[in-house]
Amino acid sequence: MVNLDPKSRPTSSLDKVCVLGLGQMGLVCAEILAGGQGDRPQVRMWGHAEDESGRLAQTHTSERLPGFVLSDRVTIALSDEAALREVDLIISAIPVQFMRSVWERLKAHVPPRAGVVSVAKGIENETLLRPTQIVADVLEDDPDAAPRPLGVLSGPTIAGELARCLPATMVAASDQDQFSVALQQLFSTSWLRIYTNEDMLGVELAGATKNVIAIAAGIIDGLGAGSNAKSALLARGLAEITRLGTAMGASSDTFFGIAGVGDLATTCFSPEGRNRSLGEALGRGAKLSEYLTNSPFVVEGVATTESVMDLAARYRVEMPITEAVHAVLFKNLDPIDAISMLMSRDLKRERLR
Repeated sequence: MVNLDPKSRPTSSLDKVCVLGLGQMGLVCAEILAGGQGDRPQVRMWGHAEDESGRLAQTHTSERLPGFVLSDRVTIALSDEAALREVDLIISAIPVQFMRSVWERLKAHVPPRAGVVSVAKGIENETLLRPTQIVADVLEDDPDAAPRPLGVLSGPTIAGELARCLPATMVAASDQDQFSVALQQLFSTSWLRIYTNEDMLGVELAGATKNVIAIAAGIIDGLGAGSNAKSALLARGLAEITRLGTAMGASSDTFFGIAGVGDLATTCFSPEGRNRSLGEALGRGAKLSEYLTNSPFVVEGVATTESVMDLAARYRVEMPITEAVHAVLFKNLDPIDAISMLMSRDLKRERLR
């Protein structure tokens, strides 16, 4: 297995892994790690709902991912303590707005040497913290001890395609280079290529903000506004999320890479994208509250839109598309009027960053 840098932390390997969350990304992450050939880690999964955990343990199938069968090598932990006992790596696949409560519940069982990688995409309301920041905030590790490895795995990753082993790429980012390399080697397969990136801030921010733009893309689909409008939205959306990212200290290159424009394009155009699908429903006249009530999935972009608006105000960044999405979601602005509002803005020179 992959060795971590002994100078950064005394964890010697990533032989035991726990995936927190039984949603689509949690399921595919567990399968990627356990389902390959050769020497694979021991993989456990944990979910907050006992009934769902019990069904998954018995059938190794989930209604969240029809047609998918989880490898028998994956065990389902039925208690908090059993889930995290002696693990080397924890994969956090919990929706961002629920992360804090889950980690507060589990923190007493988290081994002091376990690394954590997040696959969630969002920004916590009120605190405006990114997923890895939420984990660090909850765990409150000893500042005099070697820093716990924290990382993020992100990119254009529609779960249904990953479940079918279709070719894909992701980015592993961490402030500790050796940890991102360890994640790269652990997750790489014959069909999944992992790149490393030192810009954890940019990778997490790109994954969160693209969900907001995807809602706007879906609104365009719902209104039947056409491919020209949608492509223009993607380009201008990329420009505004890049402006926010660089204002916060991220590298602009990150937003033009796999975790940035790659993920943005997939989310905006895939019929399986949750945020795009929500936007399409809104464009066709659906009510937000009814849609969210009937959806079996958490649509991360809704709550993230509020957080991005707060970040834009804090860093004094102009984000007109995000403002329009926010007005549709929370101020009852008609989607047609939102498009008109964007099209009638003052004419100006194109600015990409």
